[in-house]
Amino acid sequence: MGPLTQVQQRTQGFVRRFDPGVWALVGVQFITAMGFSISLPYLSLYLNQQRGLSMTLVGTIMMMSAVVAALGRLAGGELADRLGRRPVLLAAVTMRVGLFVGMSLLLALSGPIWSIVLVYLAVRFTGAFAMPAISAMVADLTPTERRTESYGLLRAGTNLGWGAGPAIGGYLATALPYYTLFAFTAGASLLSLALVLGAVRESHHLRQAREGLAALAATFRDGRFLAFVGLALLVLLVGGQLVSTLSVFVVARLGYSEAAFGGLLTLNGFLVAALQYPIARWAAKRSRLLGLVGGALLYGAGYLLFGWLRAYPALMGAMVVLTWGEMLFAPTSLAVVADLTPPDRRGRYMGAFGLAESFGWSAGAFLGGVLLDAFPHSPAAMWGIITSLAFAAGLGFMAWHRNARQPLPTGKHTSTPGTNRS
Repeated sequence: MGPLTQVQQRTQGFVRRFDPGVWALVGVQFITAMGFSISLPYLSLYLNQQRGLSMTLVGTIMMMSAVVAALGRLAGGELADRLGRRPVLLAAVTMRVGLFVGMSLLLALSGPIWSIVLVYLAVRFTGAFAMPAISAMVADLTPTERRTESYGLLRAGTNLGWGAGPAIGGYLATALPYYTLFAFTAGASLLSLALVLGAVRESHHLRQAREGLAALAATFRDGRFLAFVGLALLVLLVGGQLVSTLSVFVVARLGYSEAAFGGLLTLNGFLVAALQYPIARWAAKRSRLLGLVGGALLYGAGYLLFGWLRAYPALMGAMVVLTWGEMLFAPTSLAVVADLTPPDRRGRYMGAFGLAESFGWSAGAFLGGVLLDAFPHSPAAMWGIITSLAFAAGLGFMAWHRNARQPLPTGKHTSTPGTNRS
């Protein structure tokens, strides 16, 4: 009875450590990520192998989606400050349901490529549109010293979904037509919508007074913030190889099955789900700089190993290395954005940083597609070019931190509470 009581107390303490709104968002992200990762990671393979598009053209489509996602991030961040976080999130999730139903029908009927691309771009827009509201809401509901933890918890839930989704999708892809995967994704989006309606409450009650393009332009005149975004973009370009480039490399170049590639994504997702929160809590007690530099270097090292390794267990080892970098970099970078952001402009700043995230992942897919075509027999050279960006970013963060007028905070020394708790 005693040990059980202790476990219950620790569990209750862990749950109460975060606002209920944060837990609701973790649930939304888990369901959404699981639905997305059932179907979307295999779209590049579908376009390349079943519809005959070159990887350069597939990469170009991914690059086009960067522009759309950038607009979604900026619009979502702007409206999250003006209208509130919840209306933006609700609109995005509602649109996703219809889009995934449409994609399933298009693939079932072998619709024209242009229509599939348009729906994919709309999916990217809605996903980008929601993220500034989610990120800003987490910051609204969390004290400063726990923001890295909160973003770590959010990513743990997201990646638990990303871990479960590819395993399901890889299995379904071997037994069912590809269009059925998007039907499963539509169902997951509908469940996510129900959770937003029932459990997510507004966290931002002080609307942005300065509206319009002048207020948006002020975000891009913040020199320290822009320098940070530029360096983060280099890491995000490397991170963008995870789905499009890596899927084609593992399946088409190394000869493994779609299910084997799904296993790598599952490993990534479950590692983050299991270890992201403890790593984020550890990093929260140390300088943000450690998470930025260590994350960038490990990210690069993991992808570099893919250029040299061939055995599947070794590929899993490379995935472990890059995932460790991801777990350090991703929550720390969001916490830094929150640190640099005025509370009444948090959505707008998160949208601007999200622009870099969207562009990095999409431009990374374009860069990877070009390099796959340019170096068909030299994987070490291809991955070496890609990963040099992450190493350069690590050095850049050290210089940025050293030259900044105010150093990045250390979690154990900060205590400023969050604002607008609901």
